[in-house]
Amino acid sequence: MAVTNIVVVGAGVVGLTTALVLSRHDNFNVTVVAKHMPGDYDIEYASPWAGANSMPVGKPGSNLQKFETATWKELDRICREVPEAGLHCQETFIYGRKKDENTATGDWFKELVKEDAWFRDLMPNFRVLPRSELPPYCTTGTAFTSVCINPAIHLPWLAGQCLKNGVTIIRGTLTHISQAPSFHTTGHAAVTLNCTGLLARTLGGVLDTTVYPGRGQTVLVRNTPGAMLTVSGTDDGAGEVTYIMQRAAGGGTVLGGCMQPDNWDSQPDPNLALRIMQRAVELCPALVPKTGKVTELSVIRHGVGLRPMRKGGIRVEKERIGGAWVVHNYGHAGYGYQSGFGSAWEAEKLVLGIVKDKAKL
Repeated sequence: MAVTNIVVVGAGVVGLTTALVLSRHDNFNVTVVAKHMPGDYDIEYASPWAGANSMPVGKPGSNLQKFETATWKELDRICREVPEAGLHCQETFIYGRKKDENTATGDWFKELVKEDAWFRDLMPNFRVLPRSELPPYCTTGTAFTSVCINPAIHLPWLAGQCLKNGVTIIRGTLTHISQAPSFHTTGHAAVTLNCTGLLARTLGGVLDTTVYPGRGQTVLVRNTPGAMLTVSGTDDGAGEVTYIMQRAAGGGTVLGGCMQPDNWDSQPDPNLALRIMQRAVELCPALVPKTGKVTELSVIRHGVGLRPMRKGGIRVEKERIGGAWVVHNYGHAGYGYQSGFGSAWEAEKLVLGIVKDKAKL
């Protein structure tokens, strides 16, 4: 069987997941090239800053919904069977406020807060919360079991699985997607996978102007809530929400947050950080059982990440650029972890199709 050389550009959760999926084919020789790698903390590299968890938000019939559904089954399996991957299960509580229905955050949470949510048969232990279990300012609520991921463990695990399967991982900076094949260990490749996230906006040959940042700010603390919780909005400002998620394997608890479109600021806003912490303490007093005050929070660090948003959603499609095949897989916004395997399998189908057509020539 002829070997096909493949280059994956990008080593975030989407790039590494895609490389892992492709590496399972004996006839694929895969190289990953990326400017940023697991262990880096850079504003251009979104994956380390993520929560990260699985809270389905895709609208019914959308690619995101399809990818989330497929990915959940794999995340659930990994959580149960592969403890070294940095996932654990947590009870998840979603609270919705009536006043958020027509806001930016309300649209973001629209599917999450529905009592007849499409994922009610997908996520384990789904139930509608009675009014007695809701915060006084909320009108709807659901609970289910999900996973929370520790990126500091999970990203290196993905890289390690790739290496185990024979993938070569190298650092490199591209100015044009057509440069990717030259980074392959052989010096050439038949197919390039474009998993560049936000950088797809400025990468030559792609220059996707529909890609834009969705700034998020978080506070990582040592305190443990014992569950994941989120509310559809706040009264503190447009684009601000409340979420609490305890990462697996000692990764700390992430307090958030916000969704600020087209905001490139890499520095934490101290006033927003204080609001984030105050809202978290009010929503989950278990974080600060001794005093009930923000000062009881043990802060590890403040973080800012730029979600790789894209108008029109995730792009998974093939394209000839400069006479060579490129399979795009980017635009995952804040959902790379919860949709990564699904989109990788979709990209895999496109690669297989290219290889099959090439074999006929």
